[in-house]
Amino acid sequence: MSICVCSGAVLQCSFGAAPATLNVLPANCTMVGGPPAATIMDFTPIVNVAPFGMCSSMANPAVAAATAAALGVLTPMPCVPVPAGPWITGAPTVLIGNMPALNSDAKLMCAWAGVIQIGFPGQATCMVP
Repeated sequence: MSICVCSGAVLQCSFGAAPATLNVLPANCTMVGGPPAATIMDFTPIVNVAPFGMCSSMANPAVAAATAAALGVLTPMPCVPVPAGPWITGAPTVLIGNMPALNSDAKLMCAWAGVIQIGFPGQATCMVP
């Protein structure tokens, strides 16, 4: 079983230097132990998914350009997440506003080849099948 994810969850990107926080707007009026519950559609950069400090992915054009300018020495650049679609897979049997709820096992792909995972779901009381 996995855990329902809510606003305040801690996220980590495979190419990010620091963790980030998931921000869920209370549009669906569904709370999980206080904070708003997340769905697989809560993936908007900056609004929902905060930057992860510095990005070290060579698929990121800013990192590739800085690395080329440094004669091939990997040069991380500030992260601006670019999610490639909604969270995968979520909890298809638990709907919030007609969208699957986000569970702690879900992953989010970044266009710069990173995989964003949930380190801490923001709460520990609501379990999903």
